[in-house]
Amino acid sequence: MSGLKKVASLALSVDAKRALIDPHHLALSLRRQCDLLGLNRASWYHVPALAQDSNEDAAHMRLIDEEYTRHPFYGSRKLVVWLRRQGYRVNRKRVQRLMRALGLQDVAPGPATSQAHPAHTIYPYLLQAVAIEQIDHVWCNDITYIRLRHGFVYLVAIKDVYSRLVLSWQLSTTMEAAFCTEALQQALGLRTPAIFNTDQGNQFTSHQFISTLQQHGVAISMDGKGRCCDDVVYCMSTR
Repeated sequence: MSGLKKVASLALSVDAKRALIDPHHLALSLRRQCDLLGLNRASWYHVPALAQDSNEDAAHMRLIDEEYTRHPFYGSRKLVVWLRRQGYRVNRKRVQRLMRALGLQDVAPGPATSQAHPAHTIYPYLLQAVAIEQIDHVWCNDITYIRLRHGFVYLVAIKDVYSRLVLSWQLSTTMEAAFCTEALQQALGLRTPAIFNTDQGNQFTSHQFISTLQQHGVAISMDGKGRCCDDVVYCMSTR
């Protein structure tokens, strides 16, 4: 329930909110879902005919949603190629229309999270052979995709490595740095780590994210670019 409240606070269009509704949800009624999302129920009942009446469009939407789950960086061109390989005769205009109906266009990923901005400072990795033996020695973060009924939102989590406790989290429909910094500020409002370890994603190398850590006297550690094995800390926290 809190997840829907968080989503409702985002600047989502009516179509994007409508795409989040699950009329078959076991715990939340349609009325309650609309209330949590700040959505007028009348707008749900006036869903375009393509989403309710066209079996062919519904089948294509399901396939697009599933493939986008596996490859969230895919745009309409790649989805057209993929659908044609599966034997479906579709054009790009149709796929774009179905993506809009699914709300995927609103949550299309920005730059790859593992790539730092060329103007941002990259900090050294500080955790080689470091034993993490107490709370607040090292924190870490990560961004992941959450699949909704139609589309995705992004989740950033701030964690204490030793206790594996999630200290804060935020949802967003974009990959901008602001929601990552907001999650960090919430966690730092509780306590302060000695070291913060992250990857070189441009959200985490941004001025606002780095300056927030510096203002609290936190040492900054970054994993080697493109080296997944460097992310030992996050792996420890999710075992």
